[in-house]
Amino acid sequence: MENKSTKPIQNINNKNVKMESKNNSRREFIKKSAIGIASFTIVPRFVLGKGYLAPSDHLTKGVIGVGSMGRGHFKYAGTKTVAICDVDSRHLAIAQQALGGGIKEYHDFRDLIKSPEVDIVHIATPPHWHGVMSVEAARAGKDIWCEKPMTRTIGEGEKVVEAVKQHGNMFRLNTWFRFDANFYGMNVPVKKIKKLVDTGMLGWPLKVTISQHTGFNWKFYWVGRENLPKQQVPKELDYDMWLGPAPYKPYSEHRVHTTFRGYWDYDGGGLGDMGQHYLDPVQYILGKDNESPVSVDVDAPQQHPDAVGTWRRITYTYADGCQIILDGEGKDVGKAFIEGPSGKLYKGFVCDIPNVEQKLAQYPDPEMQVTDFLQSVRTREKFALNEINGHRSATLVNLGAIALRLNRSLRFDSATQRFVNDDAANRLISQPMRGPWSI
Repeated sequence: MENKSTKPIQNINNKNVKMESKNNSRREFIKKSAIGIASFTIVPRFVLGKGYLAPSDHLTKGVIGVGSMGRGHFKYAGTKTVAICDVDSRHLAIAQQALGGGIKEYHDFRDLIKSPEVDIVHIATPPHWHGVMSVEAARAGKDIWCEKPMTRTIGEGEKVVEAVKQHGNMFRLNTWFRFDANFYGMNVPVKKIKKLVDTGMLGWPLKVTISQHTGFNWKFYWVGRENLPKQQVPKELDYDMWLGPAPYKPYSEHRVHTTFRGYWDYDGGGLGDMGQHYLDPVQYILGKDNESPVSVDVDAPQQHPDAVGTWRRITYTYADGCQIILDGEGKDVGKAFIEGPSGKLYKGFVCDIPNVEQKLAQYPDPEMQVTDFLQSVRTREKFALNEINGHRSATLVNLGAIALRLNRSLRFDSATQRFVNDDAANRLISQPMRGPWSI
């Protein structure tokens, strides 16, 4: 059986993608020779010449932002961290100790990006830096591993997509639930949920509810504080560089590091923190990797212009009637995670369709994806969660943030990625950056 109402998964395994980097001979060799050398397990470096990277070798990585999140990504199998960057000297010292010392360190991310030793740039900064750094890394010919949310604004996401396309980089967004691990309260990998939806057994259109009752926590402790006191900047922190493109605000401890998520200038509270983890797999399940909702409705208290607050409900509606509902107040007791006209799927993969497991076994699994970023770098095949579908799921987060800040419902054109007849909302798509930063 085939559900004609659902869209097929985009084919990302394009084995003809071969791009050239103008800035790095090692990366140039990978791109030109990936297919020809893929069958070898060991290629001596001396055979390839000085500076060339054999498929058996570790790929080198430079990590920008080495707070707790950045330090957690130093030792991925198959990679070697050779450079670190942070605007807090205390973070750099802790990172050096964790890595055993001797690692090149930088204060300015642009110097790390220019390093010929670095193959992959891992961006683990607050989100207000993600767009600028991703574009700069793309221009430098580096492959990019970026934390979520991909960008803080829709316009920045568009610029990242353009830059990666122009320069032929591989891009990974670091949320893994569409292809790995059990998906929160569903207690099964997303692949199984995607397979059920693709069979058409639930019918169409579908309504997805993301709530504490379906296994998701919106972490509303990530709220900001109003009227922050002005404090002395710690000597180890370059606060001006930490702010970067964000508007200048006097330093206050709660504005930076582990609590930055509570401020609109840098992130979006619980929605910004967990939104892409929760929403990207749902986008994939619904087959919406190439489109955005046509409307977003909010029910929330008036938001402070600086400090992120809580919200009760956010509802996204697509052109075909599919909906994603974010239940912030836990109102939807007993709701299904996915509800269609022909069936419901509850927390823990409990389905009201009789013999659903036996029926599922008769259908093919979803199309294979490239879920190893190092394979993506070596073969130049797009990663499963890349700049294109990652931009669309980041747009879900940013649509919600804009509707919350304006405290009203919005209409959105999925093709142009602009709001319909709404100047105030469109001004929040590409927000001004503090000089000298631009994207």
